[in-house]
Amino acid sequence: MASVQLGLSATTTNNNHLLKFSLSSSTSFRNTVEFSRSTSAVCSFNKSGICRASQTVELFPSVIPDIVVREARIEDCWEVAETHCSSFFPDYTFPLNLALRFDRVVGLLSGFSVPNGCKRTCLVGVVGGPADDRFLFGSEDFRVGSFEGKFSFNRGYVAGILTVDTVADFLPRKGPLRRRRTGIAYISNVAVRESDRRKGIGKRLVMKAEAQARSWGCRAIALHVDKKNPAATRLYQNQGFRCINVPEKANWPQPRTSPDIHFNFMMKLLTSS
Repeated sequence: MASVQLGLSATTTNNNHLLKFSLSSSTSFRNTVEFSRSTSAVCSFNKSGICRASQTVELFPSVIPDIVVREARIEDCWEVAETHCSSFFPDYTFPLNLALRFDRVVGLLSGFSVPNGCKRTCLVGVVGGPADDRFLFGSEDFRVGSFEGKFSFNRGYVAGILTVDTVADFLPRKGPLRRRRTGIAYISNVAVRESDRRKGIGKRLVMKAEAQARSWGCRAIALHVDKKNPAATRLYQNQGFRCINVPEKANWPQPRTSPDIHFNFMMKLLTSS
């Protein structure tokens, strides 16, 4: 039986291709959640439309050679805020859209107040930049908020963003003392500019986040996806994520958005390679 850091035990059965997780929750009883390798068996979403204020990803990705995925730098700050706001709040107009961008910049530079022992980084998909930045100045040890203190003379432009962390704010707490989960990375704020969708940027951001989570020693990675966003759900399924059935009446945390948005909780076990 494979052990998972989430407080999960995983077993597989050959006859129905189901992978089961047994999760010990804060209410001192064990709930069994299971997700199927058959995506149609568990994940359900409304095909009538896509929520525009949710993970913005592309369908039918193609190979584009001039895309570089890396950690965000100070020089990317405004473009990260612009990508986030234009993707999640596309209908906002001046002056509210400008105020949202400045608010996002302040949040990014403040560092989001990461608890001790936790990690968080912002990843960016850059179009038009060099694959190997040879002309950088600054220091890797110097950081402002979630940004590296390095600059480049030939940087391209930010087309997609993603945040990955081990803060576990949106993971179920552990035990009666509601301890923070460890060993699980969490993906949030996935967004791609409208003009750069269907280029594989979302897929490469997720792959980079998985690599980052492995470097932190995480055994699993999780996320929430809007049930009305089938394109985003399909992207994560193709990357190996599976929907987890939340136990009935369980009070699991989830992103704080408008009350009419409902989420699927998805998870992927990370291999050592």
